[in-house]
Amino acid sequence: MKRRSFLKNASISTLSSMVGAKVVFASKIPGSYIPLLTQQNDPYELFGKHGDMVVLNDKPWNMEARAHLLDDEVTPADKMFIRNNGIVPDITDPDNWKLTVEGESVVTPKSYSLNTLKNQFKPYTYQLTLECGGNGRSEFNPPAKGNQWTVGAVSCAAWKGLRLKDLLQDAGIKPNAVYIGYYGTDIHLSGDRGKNPISRGIPLAKAMQDETLIAYEMNGQPIPLVHGYPLRLVAGGWPASASGKWINRLVVRDKVHDGAKMGGQSYRVPCEPVAPGAKVDDGDMCIIESMPVKSLITFPKSGALLNTDVLNIRGHAWAGELKVSKMHYSIDFGSTWHRCDLKPPKNRLAWQRWNASVSFPEKGYYEVWVRATDENDQSQPMVLPGWNPKGYLNNACHRIAVKVI
Repeated sequence: MKRRSFLKNASISTLSSMVGAKVVFASKIPGSYIPLLTQQNDPYELFGKHGDMVVLNDKPWNMEARAHLLDDEVTPADKMFIRNNGIVPDITDPDNWKLTVEGESVVTPKSYSLNTLKNQFKPYTYQLTLECGGNGRSEFNPPAKGNQWTVGAVSCAAWKGLRLKDLLQDAGIKPNAVYIGYYGTDIHLSGDRGKNPISRGIPLAKAMQDETLIAYEMNGQPIPLVHGYPLRLVAGGWPASASGKWINRLVVRDKVHDGAKMGGQSYRVPCEPVAPGAKVDDGDMCIIESMPVKSLITFPKSGALLNTDVLNIRGHAWAGELKVSKMHYSIDFGSTWHRCDLKPPKNRLAWQRWNASVSFPEKGYYEVWVRATDENDQSQPMVLPGWNPKGYLNNACHRIAVKVI
């Protein structure tokens, strides 16, 4: 990376000029280290992201894709959303990385080197759908606090690693084990290394699924730093916050994990429907698990101008732990619906490709809406689903605008 090679050779005075202050202990900066403040200039270069990605926040970094960027069946790294809670760590010595498995419900606390994880456990590769629990938050009214995601905080990359259940079986878990929590090396926004920006987890049943991985590769390459290098927990079909990045410690708990962003209203929705704008007590909020059925039009881009009355559309659909069973489109604002062709998933918890040929009766403005239905016969709502204080789980129908000229 140009920035890395520049900083490696930068003088102390140049570095001080870049950050706008004296760099105390500048002489002790490791040669490969990039000071955090210099990372704030160009997220596209820093993270290798496509120029059409949208920055929602820089403290911490959060970026989303636009719908048309997600047209690939396997999401490439440059089009994958970024959701961080803290500061991206600098990984200077991956060869000495250790993952520790401990907790009150582990039989034998153990530490594993990266080499051991890669070479002494059978590897598995799965395409897994990861979606931020707040994807679609920008549509809620009254507004909900948090990053105002539109539709692009979702991805389906190919992850390679060992099964979490194989690791847990190697360490041994006690009969009272109910939850697996994770800890990573990301840094709290305050800079206080005694605080965890996030430490969430998953129930034991989810941890024991074949597709729940301790991943070390994404799309055939080492995981990009911003997506969790060198190790990431990947629990597809659940909110992406359950898939901890930069993990160096797993805890086997005899209760629901109580790490940062597990309690209060974080990644929770009202256990019962509430009126828009209502205040909900923490005790009446339930942890989000499987994500709801949802779909996305990835071609064409919204705002398309057509000089033909036929349009081929395509996209993806997913339904958390479930398969999508049916896919429909509408061009008359949901009055009538027409069937799309729907492919099966590559594997369980991967999104599904769909396509359709749309015919328009005359010239003019149209909106193309799409609606997915899961195998339990639950369909996406045409408008916003029930309101919740944090703006989670918006799975309303995706829509694009089209003009036939």
